[in-house]
This record gives sequence, structure tokens and C-alpha cells, in this order.
Amino acid sequence: MKKISKKLKEPGSFRDPSGFVYYQNKQVFRQIHDSYVKIFRKLDQSDFLPTLVKQHLLLPYKKVSSNYAYNQQANLVLQVEPIKFISYPYEWSFTQLKDAALLTLRLQKIALKHDCSLKDASAYNIQFHQGKPILIDLLSFEKYSPGKPWLAYQQFCEHFLGVLLLMRYTDLRLNQLQRIYHEGVPLDLVSRLLPKKTYFNFAILMHLHFHARNQQRHSADRQSRQQAFMSKRNLVALLENLESLIKSLTLTNKATEWGQYYTFTNYSTQAFKAKKKIVKAFIKLVKPKIVWDLGGNTGEFGRLSSKQRIFTVSFDIDPIAVDQNYRQSKIKGEKYILPLLMDLTNPSSSLGWALKERQSLSSRGPTDLILALALIHHLCISHNLPFSNVASFLKTLGSNLIIEFVPKTDSQVKKLLATREDIFTDYNQKSFEKTFSNHFQIIKKIPLRHGSQRVLYLMKTK
Repeated sequence: MKKISKKLKEPGSFRDPSGFVYYQNKQVFRQIHDSYVKIFRKLDQSDFLPTLVKQHLLLPYKKVSSNYAYNQQANLVLQVEPIKFISYPYEWSFTQLKDAALLTLRLQKIALKHDCSLKDASAYNIQFHQGKPILIDLLSFEKYSPGKPWLAYQQFCEHFLGVLLLMRYTDLRLNQLQRIYHEGVPLDLVSRLLPKKTYFNFAILMHLHFHARNQQRHSADRQSRQQAFMSKRNLVALLENLESLIKSLTLTNKATEWGQYYTFTNYSTQAFKAKKKIVKAFIKLVKPKIVWDLGGNTGEFGRLSSKQRIFTVSFDIDPIAVDQNYRQSKIKGEKYILPLLMDLTNPSSSLGWALKERQSLSSRGPTDLILALALIHHLCISHNLPFSNVASFLKTLGSNLIIEFVPKTDSQVKKLLATREDIFTDYNQKSFEKTFSNHFQIIKKIPLRHGSQRVLYLMKTK
């Protein structure tokens, strides 16, 4: 008899008054509360929601029997297409956040044409699926009430506009404020952090600075805001003005440390080709379904797996490199690579209510295969991490590991040691192999050669 796994409710679903998400047998379901069933059926029976699905703007779904319900009280249950890897706004690059913002505005404009409206504009309702942003909250729409303003406007500015402006005009790293303010970065804080020159941009002045002042002035007067009148024509004009502003935002040419890493690599052409060949052969041996490329930079090696239609998450600490990776995937229409921002020395942790709303990096694994190429020297020398710490952490993330050992004779390591004392007496190949052997079985070991003393390893967790 086939064993049926337990139904597990998504911890972050408690905030949605219209329904909740749960999982069973690696499938994803959404149970709809009675209060929203009538609304959803009308939207589903019209051409609104089906059109959004056809245009790849809304996550595909299908109605299933109540036998799949989480409990006996369900009148409507949906099975939805699973997302390969759940990511969060503080892990997105500038262009990813920009695309998610533009999608939200596009959805609201389409909704208005169908006499509907987005009742919230949370960035957490957007995920990246098959290379593009998509709305995953099937219960986000309500019937449009003539004259009613867009109540999600403030939330949109807190989740999208404010953060994009900070990244563009103040510092690219300020998207990390979303880790602290996971319900949206307060507009008064954004206003204070933006440079004075932004006051001379009328759109920024209206949507951000004046908005922040009015928000503080009328923070307790929610009822008057709900009763304010705005015609549909003016609401569309508001959305188009926001859309125009966000489209105009672009990154400056300021380079970060690894944004042009492969332009200045110390590999010879032969060594670079050899490395690709070895890594590709290792991937073929493992036959993974999902790969995590740690320190993936612009995705050069992550694409060795994604081009084989293996879903690959390409993590890097550098926001410019991640953005380049994402823009490259957009241009090429790649569906199997997801570039994300991640500091492995301080990876995404569990956040939100009871530390369960947003998952840590580790809890979203383990994955089938970890790529850790040209990474070990940064972790051990730049951040003083012993081999044992790195090995034990990588073991929690994946069942197989392709890792590159970079010796002290390598020019990249010499560069790291140029401005500090060499206190790393155990940083050598023998110690590396001995320590990692406590956590992994070394399956293969291949020297790179062609002028390089680096060594590539294929390992499997013990």
C-alpha cells in the first residue's frame, strides 16, 4: 500500500484571510476559505484569471477534489504548479526587483480592465519561475469599487519603489533593509536616506517624499484614506506614472569587486576550458535534478548544468555580478537558472513570526549537487573560516559536492594575503583533503594543470 505523507501547512500563510497553502507528497495545494470562494469562482469563470495564466503572469492552477483538502471544511481546493526554489526580495538583484515591481503594476492595470484590483502588493507574492517573475498568490484580487483608491499603493511603495530608489541613488546594498523590515521599508526612513537631488524629480517627490510625509501625518486616519475618492482614469494615470518612474531607474556604472571577475581571471584559455570539461563530466556522473552554485558570479559555470535543463540556483555575494547574471538569462530566455544574492558567511536566516515565515537557506535544501568553485580561499582566508567549518556547512546544503582547491601559490590567494599576515598554517591540500574526508567521500580528484595548480574534486556526503 502506498504511503501517504502528512499534509504540512505553509507557515507564512496565516496572514492571508482568503486561504492558505499546504504541501503533500511534494505537491502544492491552496485551500480557499468560504469568504473568498464566491469571488474566486467568478474570477475563474471569467476570462480574467485564465488569461493571466496563459500570459505567464499568474502561477498555473487547477481545481481538485475536496478529498485533497487540508481539513473537512473546504469547499474549494486548488493544486498549483510548484516553484523550484522559493526566493525572497532581499535575495534579488536590482533588475529582479525592478521586474517584479513592473509585473505588479502590469497585473493591477490588467485587473482594472476586468473591474478587479490587487488588494495587496507584497513583494513576497512574486516568485521567479522559468526565468521570469510571476504572481503566486491566486487570492490577491478583489472586485474593483468605483471611486475607491488603490489601497495597496502604500505597500507597493514600501516593498518596491522605496527599495529601488535606495539602491539606485544611495547604495546598492540597501536592499538588505528588507531583511529587517520584512513588511516593507518605512517610507519616512527611505525619504531620509535618499539624497536631496531626488527632491527635484517630480515623480519621486510625489510618490516617495510627499507620500512619506502624508503617511506620518495621517497614520492613524485609516478610515479617511479608505473613503478617499479616485476615479479609475486617475488610478490608471497613477499606475502609469509609477511604471514610467520605475522603468527609468537604471544602475550606475560603479563596479563592485567581482562584477568583472572573468575578465581578470588568472586562468589560461586551456585551463579555463579544462575546468569546464571536468565540471561538466562531474555533473554528468551525479545526474542531479537541482544544482546550487555557490559563489557563482555571473553564472559561467552554473550554466554548465542549466544548459542541460538542470534547474540551477546561482548564488553570489556581489550585487553587480548577480544582476549581470540575471540580465544575461533574460536576454537568452533561460528557464533553468535563477541568480540570487547570498553572503555565505551570513546566509539568509529564518525570519518573520516565530522565525517561520521566511525560510533560511539551509531549510530550503538539501539540494542534489553543490558547486563550490574558486570559493574555498575566500571563505578560509578572507573570513578566517577553518576547513572543518566549511565542510560541515556544505554537508548540510547538498548530498554531492564539486569543489575546487586553490593553493597558496595561486595568484588569487597571493592577492588575498598581500595586505594581511599569513596565519593560515593549515591551509594546504593535505589538510583540506583530510578535513573534508571527515564529512565527504572523495569520489574523484583531478588536477587542473595547464599552468594552474588548482585541483577539482567530486565528493559525496557520508
